[in-house]
Amino acid sequence: MPHKHNADRRHHIPKMSFKVRNWPAYEAGLRRRGSLTLWIEDAALGDWQSTGPGGQARYTDAAIQTSLMLRVAFKLALRQTEGLMTSVLTLRGLTLSAPDHTTVSRRAVPLPVIQPAQVPLGPLHVLIDSTGLQVYGAGQWLEAKHGAKSRRTWRKLHLAVDAANGMIVAQTLTDQDADDPSQVGPLLDQIDDPIVQVTADGAYDGAPTYQTIAAHGDEIEVVIPPRSTAVPSGEPGPPTQRDRHLAMIAEQGRLAWQAKTGYGQRSLVERQWVATRR
Repeated sequence: MPHKHNADRRHHIPKMSFKVRNWPAYEAGLRRRGSLTLWIEDAALGDWQSTGPGGQARYTDAAIQTSLMLRVAFKLALRQTEGLMTSVLTLRGLTLSAPDHTTVSRRAVPLPVIQPAQVPLGPLHVLIDSTGLQVYGAGQWLEAKHGAKSRRTWRKLHLAVDAANGMIVAQTLTDQDADDPSQVGPLLDQIDDPIVQVTADGAYDGAPTYQTIAAHGDEIEVVIPPRSTAVPSGEPGPPTQRDRHLAMIAEQGRLAWQAKTGYGQRSLVERQWVATRR
């Protein structure tokens, strides 16, 4: 994807280095990253399966959903999922059996879809960002097969994420020529709940973004880092939000501004990009 606009004028903050002083706790934390804890409620085990004619096991929807969730979490094939479920039940000393791969494949089609959690009611802290998605088609196939040169095609995915729980509350898909500030309005139009704050990176800095957000609510707080070449607006009356950000950065520094405004929460959007590309 092409570099974002004004990349040469954006602040480049060096990565901070930390010296590890509590090695035992640090190593224990690294070991915990590889630990696996699988907890199954007794109620789910009691409703795991029943016995049909001839002693054939009949599995409930809960058993099939558990197998499917393990399959998605560990990216396993159906046969490997069957083996994992069998191992878990055996380690727990249970007499239950795991659904075989053919049963899971057949039952997964009519299985009711688990509804995602609803966005909590109340004012939202919205995080906005975008990323590039490369489109693969005939041109990429010719390039891989015969070495022919083709022009890369990109699409831009714009997301609005709730900072409280990391849920995606709005999204738009545009071509590679659409700039980021132009999608702030379409994203906010999809959100019915009141918004208390909007946070985005420096690519969204500018008066049009502030005006678009203000059109959705005068009380919305905007947290966007100004460009290094930004100057106060000079408008009469009380200072604007952007002017207040510039004054705070000039007095306390950009790192202090990030800590005070909660700009670090924008990393939740980066986590969504990792989950989306998987």
